[in-house]
Amino acid sequence: MTNAFVINGGKPLKGEITPQGAKNEALQVISAVLLTEEKVTISNIPDIKDVNKLIELLGDMGVITEKIAPDTYTFIAKDIDQDFFQSDAFKSKGGGLRGSIMIVGPLLARFGKASIPKPGGDKIGRRRLDTHFLGFEKLGARFDYNPEDGFFNVDASNLQGTYILLDEASVTGTANIVMTAVLSKGITTIYNAACEPYLQQLCKMLNRMGAKISGIGSNLLTIEGVTKLGGTDHRLLPDMIEIGSFIGLAAMTGSEITIKDVNYKELGMIPDVFKRLGIKLELRGDDIYIPAQDHYEIETFIDGSIMTIADAPWPGFTPDLLSICLVVAIQAKGSVLIHQKMFESRLFFVDKLLDMGAQIILCDPHRATVIGLDKKVQLRGISMTSPDIRAGVSLLIAALSAQGKSTIYNIEQIERGYQHIDTRLKALGADITRI
Repeated sequence: MTNAFVINGGKPLKGEITPQGAKNEALQVISAVLLTEEKVTISNIPDIKDVNKLIELLGDMGVITEKIAPDTYTFIAKDIDQDFFQSDAFKSKGGGLRGSIMIVGPLLARFGKASIPKPGGDKIGRRRLDTHFLGFEKLGARFDYNPEDGFFNVDASNLQGTYILLDEASVTGTANIVMTAVLSKGITTIYNAACEPYLQQLCKMLNRMGAKISGIGSNLLTIEGVTKLGGTDHRLLPDMIEIGSFIGLAAMTGSEITIKDVNYKELGMIPDVFKRLGIKLELRGDDIYIPAQDHYEIETFIDGSIMTIADAPWPGFTPDLLSICLVVAIQAKGSVLIHQKMFESRLFFVDKLLDMGAQIILCDPHRATVIGLDKKVQLRGISMTSPDIRAGVSLLIAALSAQGKSTIYNIEQIERGYQHIDTRLKALGADITRI
């Protein structure tokens, strides 16, 4: 029996909500503890499945992990059990967790070898891992894929700094290569590097541990290899995808919501994109205040043509919030073209929104045109299944704004990215129960 949320929608919400720590940053910085024998303390860790599984995986391989507060852990990766990487336990745990690819770089850098099962994860199109592996190879690692046991075995006993031009500005790919390069001999230059805030956080943390990384925040990173790294304390940024989701939630449900402690300067163009959809928001200290709005209107381009919202590598708009924009546009006045460039099946949840009464034309796997209902017609509640984390939350927002009862199945997907989401929404007055 799978878990589901039952939502009675159509009620405005009210109150304050605090975003969790950034999931994507957590997977990177927690993997980075493998680079040192010394103690690393990380706070603002979100209590979500993907992150908890990674912490558990580190424990299995010999890292001493201790939870010293609800969101704070210490890690000591002094003694790592190398035999664990050939075990069935590692194959089942590592294979089921997309974030497990992030441990490869640190293991290669510190121990000169690693094994990794073929990773799993979300159904959002072909998320290639080539960028990671090509980067490792450029630094001198040698790969051997064993089709019989499904493991990649990597030998990296002689890593040398080099010039790397990434074929795509992959966030996890860049992070993995950076973690490998910090302990390689000589100088590594990474061009077309991702520069998301998560990655800047990782680089700053590594520098505090003794790494020599320059160019942080740009797409050209220079890394001077060092022989060893020490411990540090690190605090995760708030999750910008949650912040964007809550902005969308407030608009769709006509709610007055304050999002606390958002670290506004790290949100890039996210607030501006929601403003283009007509959503009023104001910065109060480091909180975003969204007034209850009966009405919001999508801007057009200067020549009057239809607004397009598309994703792009940072500092462009993050692909993780496009599905939220799509849902928010359903009740706006005006029309918008949502163009999902980076993944080819992230818009396939649109059929559920059509069943709820939305006016959307799915042009192709990458583009959808939303014709706003201007809150003249309410969506209607239906039963549906969440295909992936981001679509799941988008459907949840649609359900909270809809008339009547909705049931969302496969909520494990949502909970991989959003901690205790039902409890936190209830605190705002949402009628949501778990069955």
